[in-house]
Amino acid sequence: MKRKLTITMATAVLAVLCVAALYAQDKYSLKSPSGIAFSDFRGYEDWSVVSSARTDEILKVIVANPKMIKAFKAGVPSNNQLFPDGSMIVKLQWKLKKSTEAPFVVEVPDVFSQAFVMEKDSKRFQKSGGWGYAVFNYEAASDKFTADAKSLSDCGYACHTPVKAKDYIFHPYQKR
Repeated sequence: MKRKLTITMATAVLAVLCVAALYAQDKYSLKSPSGIAFSDFRGYEDWSVVSSARTDEILKVIVANPKMIKAFKAGVPSNNQLFPDGSMIVKLQWKLKKSTEAPFVVEVPDVFSQAFVMEKDSKRFQKSGGWGYAVFNYEAASDKFTADAKSLSDCGYACHTPVKAKDYIFHPYQKR
């Protein structure tokens, strides 16, 4: 009898774990309407910072993969070279709030809202200067990412055209 109870309990625990695993979101399974996979940017959380920017409401931290950081350090794009295929950059965006802990007035990141991604592949993205663009929105309440349905019209190639001479990249690698 004790053995049957143990087996039943173990089966129930296993079933709960399986259901939880099925419903847990894997952000890396997402694809944008343009076909850019979030999985291409796996590990972006640990990439090096390129720069930051701020609007009235949003803090943006721009990070790049090692291939793009190496190109930045070699002088791209100011040396009139292009970023190599495989370069990737992610603009992480947070809503701001005033710090309640600092003894001075400062705004700090509050709720994460979005990952805007760019991927260099001159063959795949020939019509957009070699860059693919996508936006993945984050909903804090559900702790889930979604591919932005209007990614293509958000801020992609058309938005980046003014910096064509810089290989479509707004933010230079900041000196440290």
